[in-house]
Amino acid sequence: MLRRLHKDQPASFEFTPANLEWAKGQISKYPEGRQASAIIPLLWRAQEQHGWLTRPAIEYVAGMLGMAYIRALEVATFYFMFQLQPVGSLAHVQICGTTSCMICGAEDLIAVCKELIAPGPHQVSADGKFSWEEVECMGACANAPMAQIGKDYYEDLTAEKLRELIARFSKGEVPVAGPQNGRYASEPLKGLTSLKEFENGKAQYNASAQLAVDIGDTVKRIDGTEVPLTMPWLGKPAKATPAKAKPAEAKPAASLPADGTGVTVQEAPAVSKAKPEGEAVAEEGVKPAGLSAARGGKADNLKEIKGVGPKLEELLHSLGFFHFDQIAAWTDAELAWVDSNLEGFKGRASRDAWVEQAKVLAAGGETEFSKRVDKGEVY
Repeated sequence: MLRRLHKDQPASFEFTPANLEWAKGQISKYPEGRQASAIIPLLWRAQEQHGWLTRPAIEYVAGMLGMAYIRALEVATFYFMFQLQPVGSLAHVQICGTTSCMICGAEDLIAVCKELIAPGPHQVSADGKFSWEEVECMGACANAPMAQIGKDYYEDLTAEKLRELIARFSKGEVPVAGPQNGRYASEPLKGLTSLKEFENGKAQYNASAQLAVDIGDTVKRIDGTEVPLTMPWLGKPAKATPAKAKPAEAKPAASLPADGTGVTVQEAPAVSKAKPEGEAVAEEGVKPAGLSAARGGKADNLKEIKGVGPKLEELLHSLGFFHFDQIAAWTDAELAWVDSNLEGFKGRASRDAWVEQAKVLAAGGETEFSKRVDKGEVY
């Protein structure tokens, strides 16, 4: 199934202070250079904060982890747990439609969702409170049919029971999760056939439902205030800082062959400049003269140069390059220095012909790529 980002995106995203501390704690689980391993929990936290996973959120998390944006986007679009479009402000209802649930009445539950929420999956209800979708098996086959609403499973459902649950959620109530037909857990419908001696000593609810009752509001999205922030692997609250962000890869602008192999210009690897082990590594080329700030306080839009994305533009600014005419004036030696100092993207300036593009732009002209940037087709 093709999964794309929603056409309407917010302007920006950043973690709340509580979620930022939590994210730093997750990053601290991994050794230096392996921070990207935290990508799934951080994307999930971003989704919990906003309700669904936006492009700015994906870019923000990629920056925290030092990942190219496209790598984070690959994760977000691969896993169906990430909602790439708006969902209901109160709850997103996920109906299991796999074999056991389908046999036991999942289609009746879907009909209720179509009637009470919206005609199609991933559509938000008229009041903005609910959305729904059909999902694959969620592992509660003994309690079919079932749905996940918020953080919990509501099992042994009928159309009438689901209708009642949606009405109660809409009123601000939080019905007890778990079986909705009087069962304790997933024992046989006709009652226990073994371990009967433990029946009288059981708690009011099974462990999962009891935890939901203890929390008190299991459709509330996680915001970092649920429990004190602790990082047991550190033995104390985390003080870790995110990895230094690497520049995000720019979107490929065209599939131009780099050589006879058919590899595109955007995919072609930079030439390695590694020195033999034990040999001193001399800095390549000559550093171009930079500026301490943009002239007149206004930098040129360097993203109009094919191969320069938002993160690479930030890196160029940090190196003192703000204007097209600066880049257009680079000599071969200066271009070599830039290529060797583009952390994570060495060789990009030569490979994408930045100097040639900058000369056109500095003279007031346009390139095919800059026209697309001006039209908003690329960012």
